[in-house]
Amino acid sequence: MDFPSQTLDEICPCCRKSSWEFLYNSTFNHYNIPIFLCTSCGLQTQFPRPEASDLYTEEYYSGSADFSYRDERKTEKFDRYVWKARIKNILKFKPTKGEFLDVGCSFGGFLNCAKEAGFGVTGVEISPFSAEVAQSRGFKVFTGEFLDAALPENFFDVVTLIEVIEHLSEPLHVFAKLNRILKPGGLLLLQTANFEGWQALEAGPSYHYYLPGHFYYYSESNLKKILDQSGFTDHITYPGVDFSLSAKLLKSRGSFRSWCDYWKWIRIGIYHWKSKFKKKDRPLTSSMVLYSFKVE
Repeated sequence: MDFPSQTLDEICPCCRKSSWEFLYNSTFNHYNIPIFLCTSCGLQTQFPRPEASDLYTEEYYSGSADFSYRDERKTEKFDRYVWKARIKNILKFKPTKGEFLDVGCSFGGFLNCAKEAGFGVTGVEISPFSAEVAQSRGFKVFTGEFLDAALPENFFDVVTLIEVIEHLSEPLHVFAKLNRILKPGGLLLLQTANFEGWQALEAGPSYHYYLPGHFYYYSESNLKKILDQSGFTDHITYPGVDFSLSAKLLKSRGSFRSWCDYWKWIRIGIYHWKSKFKKKDRPLTSSMVLYSFKVE
């Protein structure tokens, strides 16, 4: 198929214009994904897009598919360092705790940490395989797409989407629903790649974030614009991540197979500190966590 000859006519969820042009086919791995750029606001999207329900199979969550996620059940002991550190930071803004929703909750490890901290927890998970595991742990989990989940309005104090927002189609409806289900003043946490960062800009079509299940590719500025339009305010950007380097290092031990792997801590540490700096007003890396609050 001659992807460059295709056109994309849909409305951009950020600037509400239709000014897409073909950018390139991605070269990361062998996916060869056609990427389109909104020339008005810089948002990127893949087109055509696969059906989300076809991507998230048992093989995806067990790490055995061509496009797959690692099996969190095997590393939960180590992942908890990051999850608990993130909850600790969330509690700076929501010390009274309350109701907590994790969209894309996988096997429920992050939900478990939130529950241990005193939150009432709920999850949304597209995969019946991983949702069933989370439910077996006693968590209330809606199985299916986020937009189809029957969630109460003005109910949640915290909603998290950790490396999830890029997976969701129909962003305008997604952000509108996120606003509806949060209480006034509620916290929305988004972690995704920042395509304004030098890491993404310099990698171009070979950037590792171009994956079959990533439908939209945001930047800090256009994501904030969408949030402004969707009833959110007081945005706080964490370049890199919203937790300490020590938590990240302890988590990384879950993938270590020998003592030699501890040399990876040098690379992890350099990347962590590099993420805190900018060049020409752009962050050096493209990792980003954004906290936003529903307008009261």
